Amino acid sequence: MDSKNNIDIGKNIKMIEFLKCELLNSTAMLFETMIKGVRNGQEELLEVLANIILVTYSLGKRIGIDYSAIDKKVQEKAKLHMLQDHHLEKWYGELTSLNQHIKGHGK
Repeated sequence: MDSKNNIDIGKNIKMIEFLKCELLNSTAMLFETMIKGVRNGQEELLEVLANIILVTYSLGKRIGIDYSAIDKKVQEKAKLHMLQDHHLEKWYGELTSLNQHIKGHGK
């Protein structure tokens, strides 16, 4: 293996570790934001949730999982939970709307 490959592997490992830390930090920020409440509308929560999604997709990509595979797995899990009469579906219909949302992005 040449030094270029070593640099790429090392860089990828460093990025994976960074993304893992970023995911933990964003999750902590989400909990903190929810505890103190949202003062300026929902913008702060929106920022944190968007970052969690961004980091999750990026982490998946770094470890060899395509964005579309993540979307497909989310759809599969949503469908499974719909069949299992999960509270999110039974009480709010959220899994159906999420599934439709993801379908719309695949077009």
